Amino acid sequence: MEFFVVQFLTGLASAASLFLVASGLSIIFGVTRIVNFAHGAFYMLGAYVAYTLTERFEGFFGFWGGILLAALVVAAIGALLEIVLLRRIYRAPELFQLLATFGVTLMVQDLVVMIWGPEDLVGPRAPGLRGAVDILGLAVPTYDLFLIVLGPLVLGALWILFHRTRWGVLVRAATQDRDMVAALGVNQTWLFTSVFALGIFLAGLGGALQIPRNAVTHLMDLSIIVEVFVVVVIGGLGSVLGAFIAAVLVSELNAFGILVFPKISIVLVFLVMACVLIVRPWGLLGRPEGPARQPAGLSIRPWHPMSPNQRLLMLALVVVAGFVPLVAGNYVLTVLAEIAVFALFAASLHFLMTVGGLASFGHAAYFGLGAYGAAFATTMFGAPMVASLLLGPLLGVAGAILFGWFCVRLSGVYFAMLTLAFAQIAWSIAFQWVEVTGGDNGILGVWPASWASSPAAFYWLALAVSVAGIAALRVLVFSPFGYALRATRDSALRSEAIGIDRARVQWAAFIIAGTFAGIAGALFAFLKGSVFPDNLAIPMSVDGLVMVLLGGIETVSGAVVGAVVYKALAIWLVSQTDLSKLVLGAVIVLLVVAFPKGIVGFAEDLMARRRARTDDGGAALAAPAKAAPAAPGSGAAPIAAPKMEAAR
Repeated sequence: MEFFVVQFLTGLASAASLFLVASGLSIIFGVTRIVNFAHGAFYMLGAYVAYTLTERFEGFFGFWGGILLAALVVAAIGALLEIVLLRRIYRAPELFQLLATFGVTLMVQDLVVMIWGPEDLVGPRAPGLRGAVDILGLAVPTYDLFLIVLGPLVLGALWILFHRTRWGVLVRAATQDRDMVAALGVNQTWLFTSVFALGIFLAGLGGALQIPRNAVTHLMDLSIIVEVFVVVVIGGLGSVLGAFIAAVLVSELNAFGILVFPKISIVLVFLVMACVLIVRPWGLLGRPEGPARQPAGLSIRPWHPMSPNQRLLMLALVVVAGFVPLVAGNYVLTVLAEIAVFALFAASLHFLMTVGGLASFGHAAYFGLGAYGAAFATTMFGAPMVASLLLGPLLGVAGAILFGWFCVRLSGVYFAMLTLAFAQIAWSIAFQWVEVTGGDNGILGVWPASWASSPAAFYWLALAVSVAGIAALRVLVFSPFGYALRATRDSALRSEAIGIDRARVQWAAFIIAGTFAGIAGALFAFLKGSVFPDNLAIPMSVDGLVMVLLGGIETVSGAVVGAVVYKALAIWLVSQTDLSKLVLGAVIVLLVVAFPKGIVGFAEDLMARRRARTDDGGAALAAPAKAAPAAPGSGAAPIAAPKMEAAR
């Protein structure tokens, strides 16, 4: 009994730190609607800056002053980021903000390694809190008891700030209706900046308070951001009290899960998150999501199937790609095969996001399940490569059928978070079911057949499968099913009013996207010769999102271009510099700001403007001809055909 009490107190101490970070993210999202993927990076910065300051300033006031100053420094950096970057994309869809903050995360990861080095750093003990307190015969660190008290104090301070100050009233009003707050004359620009700075301050404080408990590492950001997203979603986006309750729940599950359910301890948290979202889609204390925001000035051009000339051009490009092995070396062919695989993976996510309007944060689950399915077929059952490529994706299909049935009942950010929860469940099973999956050691020996073992042969295989898959997805876009899916995307109420079963159509789209992702995963398993849990992890899902957004979500096939650019750039940077994440993150941020519609979307806009200028010129030349009367006695009508053509 004594041990369980101490374990409970340890969970509460962890909950306090988790609450600080999660409350900051919840506040930011509640007001600005930004899904801040860089929140974990600011948590990590808080720990590193606090380590530096507490090493420089000794004593009681030096340590605690350093902790507070570190949080303020990180808050100032966050405010600068909001002013320089995020203000430019507030009116963009949430996914573009996610992409921009992901780029910031990549940059911060390399910056901390540049400044503090790659080694783990151990901070000093907290002065005055270095001992332990005897509770029921067991020693509990005094610092843990301090954190247990700090959590409710911060919750109370935030409640007073939001309910007893004018600034807090404006923040709560902006959470409910930002347009009305603007109509009342409130300067939203600085309101958003102050809210963002407060949220980052809490993240930095949470990181700074970790240095007496844990080592400071450059991997802290990704380790905390997953749990923070879970806490915020369970508690309800924008609810500080909900974040506190969820932080306690998640921390206690982590504390006792390893004791009660050691085989599924990692899965428990995500199971709880999935159950909460299924029963109460907006979280414990959250509110239903409002209508999705569209970017200002968005111009929607109708999609059209390819013209005969465009089909010939695409065929020519494929033929040229097929001749690459005649001039390229083995390394280049291996890289190109990987790009082809990820082009299919990105196209499957693009189909779900663009045609279906369903932004998945966990699409890597079906990619990874397809990879594991091919690995099981090869290593466990001795199936040949062709059979494994056919059977392997069925595991991804099964996952899409099961997970999609629950996910399509939600929408917006809650849909995205439920897909994330299911993806993390799949990753957790692969990581902990060591007897079957090998755990983090993975499954090795997934080699291609002899006829496809050379880099050139496998490249041709990957190219053929990817081209066929992408072509099939494009055909689906312009099929009756594709039109029905786009109808549910544009207006769920109108589509249901004309007899379209929204849930069934979106579920079918989810399964289709999961199927093609599984095919890409099976190819990837044979390309690498192994499968690891990382194939299902969050970074893989984020890579897919980056590819889609870089290509352009308003385009039919932009994901292919996005995949080629992103993977080629990432692989090339890794081979050229040790600061690949810094450069890649900067490129992503630049593309988001300069090309908010993606590379292909920008190119289409450019061509549309040129056509418009040409049409305007033709219409101007046609105007005098239209006004000219017919020759007397000729019986001819005025010349109006050029104007009609311009109108068409």
